[in-house]
Amino acid sequence: MAGDERIRLFCGLQLPAGAVEVVATWQAEHLDGVRGRIVPPEHLHVTLAFLGSRPGDEVPAIAAALGEAAARAAPAELRPLRYRETRSVGMIVCEDRGGTATALAADLGERLERLGVYRREGRPWLPHLTVLRFREPPRLRPPLPELGNVRSVRCALYRSILGAGGARYEVLESLSLGGR
Repeated sequence: MAGDERIRLFCGLQLPAGAVEVVATWQAEHLDGVRGRIVPPEHLHVTLAFLGSRPGDEVPAIAAALGEAAARAAPAELRPLRYRETRSVGMIVCEDRGGTATALAADLGERLERLGVYRREGRPWLPHLTVLRFREPPRLRPPLPELGNVRSVRCALYRSILGAGGARYEVLESLSLGGR
């Protein structure tokens, strides 16, 4: 990437293939036909930090910060708690069993702030999986997908490419939690 090229970036937890499959099946059963865009299986993740538009030459330092935080982190165990809608997305809010995902998000946020590429929100980090995007909330009350506990052992630096059919995500760097 050219140094002056601006790209949209975020860091997130990657989900195991089995969990992605269960969520995709659940989306087809409970969200199909709803006004909005179902998040495709290959884009399902739990956002740790959204950086927005950044110069391309910052990518190596951001990837290094993510790598340092990932090396110190333990695998994350998430459990679905409830379905929730905001003004533009439907999500599955998760319990962070053991607090490891929350600790990773905090460590990563501090590292990215020191780099000057990120500012944490005033509210606490909320582990969630965005499953639907819409212009007007459909006010759904679907049952939760039968996921049980989801163990995430990887995180990634993503590039978000906006397009007419919605954003497309590209993994720039994928890292194991705990340096494994």
